[in-house]
Formats: sequence, C-alpha cells, structure tokens
Amino acid sequence: MRGTAGLFHFNQNALKHRFFPFLLWVPFVDRRTLKADLIAGFTCAVVALPQGVAFAVIAGMPPEYGLYASMVPAIVAALFGSSWLLVSGPTTAASLVLFSSLSLYAEPGTPEYVQLALAVTLMVGLIQLSMGLVRFGSLVNFISHSVIVGFTAGAAILIMASQAKHFFGISYQNSGDFGTIVKYFLFHVKEIQLPVVAVGLVTLVTGITCRKIRPSLPYMLISMLAGSLTALLINTLIGLERSGIAMVGALPAILPPLSLPDITLENIRRLTPTAFALALFALTEAISIARSLADKTDRELDGNQEFIGQGLSNIVGSFFSGYVATGSFNRSGMNYEAGAKTPLAAVFSGVLLVPAVLLLAPLTAYLPKAVLAGILFLVAWRLIDLAHIIKIVKTSLTETVILVTTFLATLLLELQFAILLGILVSLAIYLNRTSHPHIRVRVPDPRQESRSFVSDPLLLECPQLKIVRIDGSLYFGAVTHVRATVHEMLARCPGQKHLLIIGSGVNFIDMAGAELLSHLAHERKAAGGALYFYDMKEDICSHFKFLDYLLDIGLDNVFVSKKEAIATIFSNLDHSICKTCTAKIFLECRNSAFGLQSAQENLACSTMVTSNHMAGSLS
Repeated sequence: MRGTAGLFHFNQNALKHRFFPFLLWVPFVDRRTLKADLIAGFTCAVVALPQGVAFAVIAGMPPEYGLYASMVPAIVAALFGSSWLLVSGPTTAASLVLFSSLSLYAEPGTPEYVQLALAVTLMVGLIQLSMGLVRFGSLVNFISHSVIVGFTAGAAILIMASQAKHFFGISYQNSGDFGTIVKYFLFHVKEIQLPVVAVGLVTLVTGITCRKIRPSLPYMLISMLAGSLTALLINTLIGLERSGIAMVGALPAILPPLSLPDITLENIRRLTPTAFALALFALTEAISIARSLADKTDRELDGNQEFIGQGLSNIVGSFFSGYVATGSFNRSGMNYEAGAKTPLAAVFSGVLLVPAVLLLAPLTAYLPKAVLAGILFLVAWRLIDLAHIIKIVKTSLTETVILVTTFLATLLLELQFAILLGILVSLAIYLNRTSHPHIRVRVPDPRQESRSFVSDPLLLECPQLKIVRIDGSLYFGAVTHVRATVHEMLARCPGQKHLLIIGSGVNFIDMAGAELLSHLAHERKAAGGALYFYDMKEDICSHFKFLDYLLDIGLDNVFVSKKEAIATIFSNLDHSICKTCTAKIFLECRNSAFGLQSAQENLACSTMVTSNHMAGSLS
C-alpha cells in the first residue's frame, strides 16, 4: 500500500507540474533572483519597444499591435513553458510570414486584416497546444537547420525590399511579392528623396557603430533617437513639405484591448496552411533558442512543455490583441546577458511594457518612417547568418541544396509554402538516404589474431559463402535497394550459394524488411545453400512481426557467436569444392585435411573473387 501511495503521489506531482510548471521554479525565487530578474526584465522591455513597433510594421499590423504582442504572450509563455530564460513575443520571421499570407486576403493595417491576424494566431496556438499535449515535441527535429538558415536569409532580403520605399522616400503600392517589389522600386527610383535617405543612413550608421563599439548598449533606441533628431534638424532647416519626411504617427496610449478572433469556416479553410507553417516554424525557433540557453545554464528543457507554453501564449494573446508570438532570439539573448535567473524576468518584461506604452506611445508622432526602415535594415542584416551559410556550402552538398531551395522559395513563393517546401526537401533527402543503406562485403582478416570481419577488396572471399554487412534499417523504403544490391552481388559469383548477413548495423526491421529476408532465405535454399544471420540486435529478433518470419527462416541459422556461425556454415559447405580451394580464409579450412588445388585453379579462383570484391562492395 505504501508503494502504491508513493506512486500515486509521484503521478499527482508530475501532473501538477505539467499543468502548472511555474511551481517548479517558484521555490527558487528570493531577494537576489528577484533583483536580477527585475533588471533583466527592464532591459528586455526597453529593447521590446522599438522592436515591437518594427515587427508590427513588417507584419502589416498597426504599430501598437507589436507592443501588445510583447506583453501578455511573454507572460503566459514564461509561466507555462519549460525554459527559464526564453522571452516570447513578435519576431521578424513570424511577422513576415503573417504579412505574406494575409495580404492576399485583406489590405494590411485595416480592421479586416487585423481580424485575420488574430484568427490565425488563435489557430497557431491551438495547433501548438495540441502538439504539446500529444507529446509531439520531437517533431521540430525534422526541420533541418539549413531550412532555418535559408528561410531567415530570404526573409532578410524581403524585409529590406519591403522597407526600401520608406528608406528612400518613394511611394508605391504594397506587395508581398519580391519580384513585384523590385519592379515597383525600379519604376519609381527617380523619385528618391535625399533628405529621407539622409535620415535613414544616419539611423543605419549609428546602429552599426553602436553595436560595434558597445554591443551592450540599446543600439536600436540610440539609432532611433539619432535618426529622429536628424529629421527634426532637416525639417527645421528646409521645412517639412520640402523634406518629404513622413512620420509613423502617435500610437494610442491604451492597454491591450480585449479582442475576439473571427473564427469562421471560411477563415479556417483559408488560414489552415498558414497556421500550420507558422506553428511549426515558430516552435522550431522557440525550441532552438530555448535549447541553446538551456545548454549554457545546464538546465533541462522539456520540449513538449515548451510547446504547451507557446501554444497557450498565442491562444491567450489572441484575446488581448496580440498577433503570433514565439521565442525571440534578441530579447532572450539580452535576458541571458542581463543576468536573468528565473522566468520572472520575462514576466517583468511583459508587465513593464504596460507603463512604457502609456507614457511613450504619443512620442511616436515624431518617429520618421525612414528611421523605422533603418532599424529594420539592421534587423534584417543580422538575420543573414553568413558564417553558417559558408560552412554549409563548404561541407555538405545536400544541405546546400536544402538551403538554396528554401532561400529561393522564400523569395519566389508564398512564405508559408516556402517553409513547408524546405521541410519536404529535408525529409525527401533524409528518406532517400535511409532508403539506400550501405551494404558491404566482409571477409575475415588473416592479419588479426581475432580474424575480425573487414571490408578489404584485396582479401579473398570464400567461393561458396557471401558475407555482407547491412548498415541501415530494413523498412519498406529500403527493401528495393537491398534486394537489388544483394542479387547483383550474388549474380557476379554464382558459386556463393550461402549468404551470411551481419546485422549489427540494422536498427529496425518492418514487415516489408522481414518479407525480404524470408524471400532471400527461400532463394538461397532453392540455389542449394542457406541464409544465415550473425550479430542481430536482440530487440529486432524479439519483434513479434519479425518472429514469424524468423521461425520460417529457421532459428538454427541465427547466431550470436561468430565462431559458432562460421563453424556451422562450414559444415554445410560443399566439401568437394573445399578440397580444391586454396583460399583457406577460415581457420576451419586450414585445420581440415583437404588437398591443394592446382596453380591454374588457384589463379582462376583468386581472380574471380578479387574482381567480385572490387565490383560488388559498396562504400
């Protein structure tokens, strides 16, 4: 009874921590951590002010919605997630996907567009929460790092292209299509206004210089202030009308208004592809950042709990005027550098944004659009990970294909499909790789006392026995390749009627794989030989689906010991052939009383087996 009570108590605690994960870290909060978290939270709130406005502009949302998305979602994700240092909110990539997808259905910035954004945010949250509850935390591992690098690089180009008109002071119709943006820009290039360019350049140069000299400073705020002062000076000297410097306009100094996402059957039909792509990409972004921070602090990360936290943050955020939020690399990195100790830092960050919005929102009336464009140029440039791009191109052709495909798709297709295409290409390459397991010819090495099996084309094979090692799973996608390769090997040397498969490299055998082995066994038996297995993993042999086939093949042909396997197989060979063979690759051959073959037969046998090795072995 005591054991049952203990187990019940354990399960009760596990369930409690699953639904209320903040109970795990609340006991660690004290005066020291509270002070550190408050400082880190204030730092992140300062960073979130310009970023929130900038990201909302990228997303096609009214600027204040970027700040709303940095409040409630950050608090909920911190309380119900797994990471102690992750800070959630709007991000560049998520904002860009949102703009690219929703601008097809509504004019950015309009109430209809905002309603669609809130609806897709709720859908993203529900997908993320569902994936967390059914423990799909490992699903994001199927998104290749090259997909992320390629997508963010393409997203950076799109951001700079979309902000070019504000940076250069020209006007044309909004578009999420890269080719259309370039065409419009080139058509209006003669309308560039130098005062506006000057404001953008001052913002850009100030930000770059500030990051280079003192990275710890809030470079976005400093560059924003420098650009705004430059615009004020130019307007004072030549006048507002002549300068052509447009302003963002004052933000409403109000708390996030309650909202009701417009979930209709039509919206579900239109927004489902976008919601799935955003959910997967946002989770990948959040988990990657959280895992990196967990490694730095030696803390465990529960991917499924992080899914739940991210899902809840978007569900709740959609009812508080917040659009899609995920883990932010900039704010999370700043949180870590500022000395955050517990998730309370992210909570403070969201809470402190409230008075900041109330006090500072009216000041955006003096914020030029060119300044915001310069800030976004800085954000975009940092998204292009040149170091990783160069590394991928140098080291892997397949990863380069994934990177380039995703990058081009980001520029040429709708962004949600670019992400899905990158994932599909990654999976296709992975499946192609696993469907072609390595099959290598093995022979005993006479140079070693243990006579270990090696793949050396210069060593002779037994004329009656083919020994192969399969490295990879025998599943439905691989059976065609394995069957063709083994048949080709055996066809080159028809005398090798016996086949020994070394199974130490086989991790999984499904029904199709077991069927293949059964067919090989029948083929070898019909040819006058047999099929044998050596060093098969125990879990594979005990698999109930494979066990029926194993009984059909014969349990006597499955060996754990190499010595026992060779001894048994040797006894089944045609000894009349052994009498005339000088290969003598097994100890059993040398210990027998068989005679030597003639020089001509020796040469013929050696030539046949060596050529078989060189032609049939796979690396």
